[in-house]
Amino acid sequence: MFHARLARRRLHGLLRQFPIVAILGPRQIGKSTLARSALGGFTFFDLEDAADLDRVRADPAFVLQEHPRIVFDEVQRLPEIFPLLRVHVDRTPRSRVVLLGSAAPSTLTRVSESLSGRVGFLELGPISLLEESRADLWVRGAFPRVHWSRPRARPEEWFPAYLRTCLEQDLPELGFRLSSVRLRTLLMMLAQAQGGICNLSELGGALGLTYHAVAHLLDVLEGVYLVRRLRPWFANVGKRLVKSPKVYVRDTGLLHSLLGIPFSRQAILAHPKAGASFETFCIEQIVALARLVDPSAEPYFWRTHGGVEVDLVLSLRGRLVPIEVKLGISPPDTRPLETAMKDLGLDRGFVVNAGKSSAEIRRGIVMCGLRGLFRALRLDRGPAA
Repeated sequence: MFHARLARRRLHGLLRQFPIVAILGPRQIGKSTLARSALGGFTFFDLEDAADLDRVRADPAFVLQEHPRIVFDEVQRLPEIFPLLRVHVDRTPRSRVVLLGSAAPSTLTRVSESLSGRVGFLELGPISLLEESRADLWVRGAFPRVHWSRPRARPEEWFPAYLRTCLEQDLPELGFRLSSVRLRTLLMMLAQAQGGICNLSELGGALGLTYHAVAHLLDVLEGVYLVRRLRPWFANVGKRLVKSPKVYVRDTGLLHSLLGIPFSRQAILAHPKAGASFETFCIEQIVALARLVDPSAEPYFWRTHGGVEVDLVLSLRGRLVPIEVKLGISPPDTRPLETAMKDLGLDRGFVVNAGKSSAEIRRGIVMCGLRGLFRALRLDRGPAA
């Protein structure tokens, strides 16, 4: 069964603005399916297919000349094509090229270097609550394969295989000669400290690596969308602010697999990391939708050395939105959120919980579920075109 993605409209909008569009995101997030459903009339080359790869590699200029509308899937396998794309679109401005890749622009450095000003980026995120209302996206993770495939993939089997492919196949093909065992160990350590402040020295000590070596490993894991480093928001408020990022394993299905938690709501709620897992799920859902409606949206967190913390400070449409995430449904202590709002000069904040109702629990502070937040922030009106 075909499932439409919200990013489709954003993709068409980018193709009206740029000769090249890169759809990026983690492996198996649905990039190929989105492109094939949205791009009728485009010729597809799957660079994971040896025949397609050999054909393009033999004469890429000829392939580009013969196909004015073309898609290259898993383009990170052929980095030498990027300089040719610049020449091609400059000579034939009506042509359109779509690149699909499983690595961020910072990892595919030649994309930024070769195609500056010619490429628009679309990061395809997880399945949204607005795209799938029935699936338990928090418990099983938000990859299409564990919800929409037929037969449906079993998460307890699919996630270990997925991680093995990422670490043992994808990273070497990107040019990283790294120990998959060490990377897996680092991911398990990050899962155990999910959502905590990142201390590179402590991680390095446990792994027998230097501070800089751990920083490099985190760069790589972030570059292939396995982890998110949530950076602190800085403001001149006369208080000492935490400067280190918080680190999250991005997909909660992968997180639960790394933690060895059975894929049931009851098992997760009984686990000490239940709150961190729910926080992760909410942050990923919010950020993915926010970037569809506002491509410049950026997530941060707020924390002072005095212990005042807000889980997510979202820069959206030129304004800051402070958001606390709580797994329970009882009204929480809002003093940290109120303090942060006062320090930042904000008159509106949110507490997101597992419930469905919305209510103002303090002046300017609304407690609601994710869907209520989407409505309040106008994230449910569709992506920017």
